[in-house]
Amino acid sequence: MAGHEIPEPADRKQVADPMADLEAVEQKHHSCDPAFRHGVVVGFDGSTSSERALAYAIGMARRHGSGLIIVHVANRLPTTVWAGCEPPVFVDVPDHRTEVLGLELACADHLAEVPWILVERGGDICHELEEVGREYEADAIVVGSTHGLVGRIFGSVAGRLARRAQRPVMVIP
Repeated sequence: MAGHEIPEPADRKQVADPMADLEAVEQKHHSCDPAFRHGVVVGFDGSTSSERALAYAIGMARRHGSGLIIVHVANRLPTTVWAGCEPPVFVDVPDHRTEVLGLELACADHLAEVPWILVERGGDICHELEEVGREYEADAIVVGSTHGLVGRIFGSVAGRLARRAQRPVMVIP
């Protein structure tokens, strides 16, 4: 029967190429510096509670012989604040605080005990800390507790992170 195609059975499953899947997984896992894989992620904004969290995270990283991933989440404001429009679009606000924090951290003597990097992100603090933890396959996330009226009204970062994180979260008072 020249020129006639035999149709594939409807119940036949397509088999994916396992090597392609393996390469995609390896590419995903090697997107970060391997020296910091299984390190300790710490949220840092220069506040007193984040300084205490940083001190705890330094000790934890030193005891485990791992690296320290310091995360600063830059400000992002909804455009509705600026233009009064409806869509929940976010705009990056220039945040030079990360540069200042990086310089302060580079001069800190207590950070000489462990290898560390400073990662800047923009967006929701909880989401970004968990995302960095996932990227680096972190053993733990360390954050300072939130004090004040804003934390009571909107819920603290530490509380929201502890409820949704896929890895241990340490909240330092």
